Amino acid sequence: MKLIVGLGNPGAKYARTRHNVGWMVLDRLADRAGIAGRGRERDAAVAVRGRLHDVDMMLVKPLTFMNDSGIAVRKVLARERVPLEEMLVVVDDFALPFGRLRIRADGTHGGHNGLRSIVAELETQRFARVRVGIGEPGRDAIDHVLSSFTREEERELPALLDAAADAVETWARDGAAKAANLWNGWILEGTATPNADEPAGRRNGGAGPAAAGAGSRDADAGGSGIAHVDPAPGEVGGPPGPDGIRRTTSGWRRILPRDPGDRSRG
Repeated sequence: MKLIVGLGNPGAKYARTRHNVGWMVLDRLADRAGIAGRGRERDAAVAVRGRLHDVDMMLVKPLTFMNDSGIAVRKVLARERVPLEEMLVVVDDFALPFGRLRIRADGTHGGHNGLRSIVAELETQRFARVRVGIGEPGRDAIDHVLSSFTREEERELPALLDAAADAVETWARDGAAKAANLWNGWILEGTATPNADEPAGRRNGGAGPAAAGAGSRDADAGGSGIAHVDPAPGEVGGPPGPDGIRRTTSGWRRILPRDPGDRSRG
């Protein structure tokens, strides 16, 4: 059985925010499997079992708020006795432009507090993840991830969620390496902003595996970031900016916590 975990925050207040894109992808998968609305709450998570294209899977939404996601994930893994190599986490990523995907078999939390919690609770970072680009923040990264998508992004969001769900299915059938090879170079049709480490001529449009395999995959799935001669605050090699964001060479930005009591932030 494949365990698919989507990260997000519970409650109507957060339902359509960027930070909840992991839950949105799981909703897409539940719709495809005909199991939408059948989830049961247990051990700080809502979970539902289903079968999609001959693959048995469990879809899990932690209810602990983002910054404590690992508590729910640890409990589900222990209860279901699912090996780590059979688990995938779907998570938002503001280091990726809106309309991009990144699949990896393992890796660091990269500053994302949901992933940070999972790594801390499981004491390992050896689990697969699909990162869904939600666009770069403005001056306040925390407000950005807890904000709604723009009207234009809302029109394009269904295609992005479908592509992310397709990427999850590819991982479930064929593993992380093939999913990364197929999807890490995909870009939402009509998206104007390329990834920082990708030449504009290598972008491809359209959704679905056919478009993803059209010969425009990234050579480096992790990204190399942008080099600056005189790094300014918030840029590669420079100090954190006034909002606590610093671009790293891997493309990640780190958020300095402002309110430790707010578990939804991160």
